[in-house]
Amino acid sequence: REVIDAARNLKIVVRAGAGYDNVDLAACTERGIVVMNTPGQNSNAVAELVVSMMIFISLNQFTPGRGAEVSGKRLGIHAYGNVGRIVARYGRALGMSVKAFDPFVDPRQLEADGVEAVGTVEELYASSDYVSLHIPATAQTRGSIGYELLSSMPKGGVLINTARKVIDEQGLIRAFEERADLKYITDIAAEAQPLLTEKFGKRVFATPKKMGAETAEANLNAGLAAARQTVDFLKNGNRRFQVNK
Repeated sequence: REVIDAARNLKIVVRAGAGYDNVDLAACTERGIVVMNTPGQNSNAVAELVVSMMIFISLNQFTPGRGAEVSGKRLGIHAYGNVGRIVARYGRALGMSVKAFDPFVDPRQLEADGVEAVGTVEELYASSDYVSLHIPATAQTRGSIGYELLSSMPKGGVLINTARKVIDEQGLIRAFEERADLKYITDIAAEAQPLLTEKFGKRVFATPKKMGAETAEANLNAGLAAARQTVDFLKNGNRRFQVNK
């Protein structure tokens, strides 16, 4: 808000990426400032990160000890957007069976992609060996992934989080205390990450910083998209990717 209040001539803010939780939408809306994101520009980078994290945690973080293969396992996609669709394609290429839950996507689209549509989020977690999480952080989703969903996962269940801070950390701790077989790997370090590492060791892993868009290609794509959207808005009034409507 302090930055926005100081920028008296500001007309538009474009977040070069999909997430925009680092922009004060309320302050921008009060001032009539348009806020946009650039959805889809870093989707492949994030999807490749999901695959690498899934294999990394399955192979005991590349340390000695018997790991597991992902081929033949069940992959659940929680939110079938730009990233989720690519993750599903890569999962199928790895020999996984793929299902997804997204109430905003027509099940026929999933089926056309070779993905099984499930009717509830509870069914997704209970029937997936791996769940890749892609929901945005909103008032409704923050803290929504917790004890009930995690404790319902099959033996050896793994949650992969490249979304935002939507995890109920206390619920995760409780589930992991009761289930020594569960694993969690995240691109968004938890508030309680030191405690998680201390308590659960190699069963949890967080990247040192958010890596989802940390590729040269993703940064170039998002930067160009942000520039083009800014020009298009100022010249033509195009608000296609506005997020503070």
